[in-house]
Amino acid sequence: MKKSIISSALAGLALGVAFAMPAHAADVSACLITKTDTNPFFVKMKEGASAKAKELGVTLKSYAGRIDGDSESQVAAIETCIADGAKGIMLTASDTKGIVPVVKKARDAGVLVIALDTPLEPIDAADSTFATDNLLAGKLIGQWAKETLGDSAKDAKVAFLDLTPSQPSVDVLRDQGFMMGFGIDTKDPNRIGDENDPRIVGHDVTNGNEEGGRAAMENLLQKDPTINVVHTINEPAAAGAYEALKAVGREKDVLIVSVDGGCPGVKNVAGGIIGATSQQYPLQMAALGVEAIKKFADTGEKPKPTEGKNFFDTGVTLVTDKPVSGLTSIDTKEGLAKCWG
Repeated sequence: MKKSIISSALAGLALGVAFAMPAHAADVSACLITKTDTNPFFVKMKEGASAKAKELGVTLKSYAGRIDGDSESQVAAIETCIADGAKGIMLTASDTKGIVPVVKKARDAGVLVIALDTPLEPIDAADSTFATDNLLAGKLIGQWAKETLGDSAKDAKVAFLDLTPSQPSVDVLRDQGFMMGFGIDTKDPNRIGDENDPRIVGHDVTNGNEEGGRAAMENLLQKDPTINVVHTINEPAAAGAYEALKAVGREKDVLIVSVDGGCPGVKNVAGGIIGATSQQYPLQMAALGVEAIKKFADTGEKPKPTEGKNFFDTGVTLVTDKPVSGLTSIDTKEGLAKCWG
């Protein structure tokens, strides 16, 4: 990559050194690179990484793209971490395919690379992945929506509010999981948008934020104003979708489901804005990532996946105040007690 490109991308990075570390731990350093530094999910992830790094005596530097989808800044951050001699990098990739070459460069330099939340494509492009089972997260809300609608699910009009045009793995997995749970043929399980089920109104992208969710919902309502089910990539997008529906008087007769389980999102479930959400645990993901980097620095041992899976599963729980038969869930009171721990 040309120096000018790296410099330009670095100008848009959010960089923070969490704390000054004791001299004896100065040789153990790690980087956390998230999609943005404003999404509450990544704020919580940074909180978990920072606390664990302080506990273990690891120097942590954190970077983020300017917006979800800003892969150029993430590439530049990885280059910086390599140059700084980091022992490990924790990454939530915006472009899960495009970032693979620079991840390989980091691994070739002896850096442990851990994908957090969002698997790379292929998944073994990283040394390890600590993540929610995103396919299961989608299945849970898909099943819940199907059971909640009952017989009318066969005539539903479904809108998908996705992440970015590059279709990162986390986006694809949640979409495909929802379809499986709802009873929609996914066609190619590695793609979004190739389905031919007449219940699907369409897909639009949100960049994982409220403004994007509102705009995407408005676009899909223009395509079909009778939409009655909305699957959103995350809870900020769900909040934006709700505002768009409210603006046209449809907020009470559309079922919104999502994935995240953050405290604001769980409050939106309690308030009836979101019907159900699949709760993730980003603080744990990041804390475990720091532990793995410290262990790698001390012993050379790399983390192992959960038995029977190709990633380390950090858990997922369905949160709703309207439980359905045959599907385990917790209510919003318990969800708020656990949000993003």
